[in-house]
Amino acid sequence: MTARLADIAAQAGVSEATVSRVLNGRPGVSAGTRESVLAALDLLGYERPVRLRQRSAGLVGLITPELLNPIFPAFAQIIGQALTRQGYTPVLATQTPGGSTEDELVEMLVERGVAGIIFASGLHADSTADMERYARLHGQGVPFVLINGFSEKVDAPFVSPDDRGAVRLAVTHLAALGHRRIGLAVGQQRYVPVQRKIEGFVASMGDVLGLSEQDARTLVQHSLYTLEGGQAAATALIASGCTAIVCASDMMALGAIRAARQQGLSVPEDVSVVGYDDSPLIAFTDPPLTTIRQPVTAMSQAAVNALLEEIGGTPAPHSEFVFMPELVVRGSTAAVPAAAADRTPPVPPQQSPRGVSGSTRT
Repeated sequence: MTARLADIAAQAGVSEATVSRVLNGRPGVSAGTRESVLAALDLLGYERPVRLRQRSAGLVGLITPELLNPIFPAFAQIIGQALTRQGYTPVLATQTPGGSTEDELVEMLVERGVAGIIFASGLHADSTADMERYARLHGQGVPFVLINGFSEKVDAPFVSPDDRGAVRLAVTHLAALGHRRIGLAVGQQRYVPVQRKIEGFVASMGDVLGLSEQDARTLVQHSLYTLEGGQAAATALIASGCTAIVCASDMMALGAIRAARQQGLSVPEDVSVVGYDDSPLIAFTDPPLTTIRQPVTAMSQAAVNALLEEIGGTPAPHSEFVFMPELVVRGSTAAVPAAAADRTPPVPPQQSPRGVSGSTRT
């Protein structure tokens, strides 16, 4: 115990006697000093005595569509940590094929008296879904915040990455490497993030490469947000002559790399691939993946802050908080192959690139 007291005292910057008084619940310690000692306990990995444990301020639900895509566990971890620091107990609820739907998960959480709910890539991102479900939730007095997706029909705070700006970053990077035939592999058209990525792709292909909207849209392939989906989309794009592919997720990008290799092509020597998310471990793939880093930490903290304001009776602005992603250049992109560059018609002078940097805002 002496060594433990010494460690805690050193971490908190107080005497061992003060640590002993705090741990034994004795008087004579200021609130600030008491908090310093408790924080030292947490930092050093010691379990707080039962009498000193903070009671949960309530349950907060986090609903995700899946956990196979590494981006969702990343959101869950950071959101969970942020909620725990504020005294709340996070409850992760995940949809599974053939299992619980989003509505069923919401009902389950509401029955358990959650203080609020955070939705990540839920039905709010589906432009064809009925948004009345969120109005009903609002009517039940349950605060909620929505991540990745937007609908003007829902009166709640939204947190999103700048999908248009993200694709512009990727197109600009590939154009600077000499690529002119750039494809986009995305999910289904009905999802708002997909629509925004396509808008960013069409605009940047016009601004940077002088391509018409009609021609740019022929370079878009819809598929699933899976390795197999990326493989299918990339196979079609490579067949159409694309030397570079921008993918809507890192999982799709890994599928695109597989598609290239199955056709005897090398990445990045023959085909360049850009992912989206910068999922954990993606820097250690073969080759390390160039990707657009979704600002998960900043978005998660913003979602938690907005929800806590709602729970506290000070509603956050019912608008969309948009965060700019970051291009992370690694080994899956390189200069366009010389043979492909020779086959690519030059950009007409009147349609020369109007800019190679910057981003649009949502």
